[in-house]
Amino acid sequence: MPLAQDMFFLDPGFQGSLQYQIRQIVASAILDGRFQPGEKLPSSRKLAEHLGISRITVTLAYHELVADDYIYSNNRSGYFVSPTAPTAPLPKELGQVEHDKVKWDRVIKRRYSDGKSTNKVPNWRQFRYPFMCGQPDPSLFNQTHWRLCALQALGKKEFDSLTSDYGVHDDPELIRFIMRHTLPRRGILARPEQILVTVGAQNAMWIAAQILLDRNSTAAFENPGYHGVREVLRHTGCQMAPIEIDKQGLPPKRLPDDLDVLFTTPSHQCPTMVTMPMNRRRKLLQLAQARDFMIVEDDYEFEMSFLKSPSPALKSLDQNGRVIYVGSFSKSLFPGLRLGFIVGSEPLIEQARALRLAMLRHPPGHIQRTTAYFMGLGHYDAMIKRMRNVFQKRRAVMDQAIGNSAIKIIGKARSGGSNFWVEAPEHIDTEILAQNLLEDGVIIESGAPFFAGDDFPRNFFRLAYSSIQTQHIPAGIDKINQAIAKLS
Repeated sequence: MPLAQDMFFLDPGFQGSLQYQIRQIVASAILDGRFQPGEKLPSSRKLAEHLGISRITVTLAYHELVADDYIYSNNRSGYFVSPTAPTAPLPKELGQVEHDKVKWDRVIKRRYSDGKSTNKVPNWRQFRYPFMCGQPDPSLFNQTHWRLCALQALGKKEFDSLTSDYGVHDDPELIRFIMRHTLPRRGILARPEQILVTVGAQNAMWIAAQILLDRNSTAAFENPGYHGVREVLRHTGCQMAPIEIDKQGLPPKRLPDDLDVLFTTPSHQCPTMVTMPMNRRRKLLQLAQARDFMIVEDDYEFEMSFLKSPSPALKSLDQNGRVIYVGSFSKSLFPGLRLGFIVGSEPLIEQARALRLAMLRHPPGHIQRTTAYFMGLGHYDAMIKRMRNVFQKRRAVMDQAIGNSAIKIIGKARSGGSNFWVEAPEHIDTEILAQNLLEDGVIIESGAPFFAGDDFPRNFFRLAYSSIQTQHIPAGIDKINQAIAKLS
């Protein structure tokens, strides 16, 4: 199919002939990657009619582009982008103009990047030793069943779920599964009016923060902790209170007196993976009621409990409506799914629905219905069981490999989990270590983004076993040891 002639338009202010301008339009599009090798250009007749110029002008421009190997002519088939077309940018004298004259420092009123968030390695599957968290292992995901569920959601009977605008509502099948299967496993009972589907856990926390906080509020969070929470809080303008954790997670006694909202990960603390004991959970709930603050609970990786049963969710112990529960299918299914949910009292969820409506209306109906089918037909539970078995083996292998290395495990989930929080020798900067290891095919996650402020230990990092094959773990740990030795 040829490139649409609508992609071509003439600039009345262009300094040069029509023939020269057409040549530049095509050449610039090829150099910018907008026209790809093998794509067919509009015929000289159609392009001339579209631009309202002589056909000979277009033909001559095409001939010059052929001479410069930007395009080639295929007898009776037309003109195509050459597979050996130049890739260097055109010089300024050929008419390439920088149009962006905006003074962005003045125009941008609010900044959303502080340069400290983690950057995932995009081509991580090409690395032999990917000790990275939050990425799917394709060998553990049943693509056939997912594809069948997606096809079922595309069926004629499901036309409404695919095409309708839900407005403030969500797919009833997905809500029903969350209400009857997911939440009861965490000891939580909720009505449909108390559940809202979100675009992942991060979106759920952002919605909660926007509703509960303003510039006069104070929010506490774990340090080290999930870096996404800090970004969420920073954009509310609230006072931020990082709470130093210990070997049992967040200590309630360190909470400030003038607290409005606490963000915490009691099941598997991120990134240390420690589990908050029951006495601390009860103390948190007592303080929340006595001091009148809310708790946002991110139930991180509760599904990955293969050594022992997970502890009850903080929300399940709440008798006063103080806890807002955040869950995510993106962590357990695959991160690209971007589906999570938030559970809370109806007044909060009512406001959350209105905020989501103004922001994105609702997550795509087809994705919601496909997920509902995948779970309702038992594929989700089967996959989680498979993941637990594999992760248990990988964890044991990694535990043994680290035991004979220069690093030591500082935190790991007692019930299972998918990663370790580890410590390198004190003089090692793990951001430098991570960069050096990429050359050896090893991916690790530096601990720097998990700490608040600028004064923090730089010798911590996270090692996940969710994406790396079991047989590669010992060699990967050995390469980490060698890299540490070089830095020493």
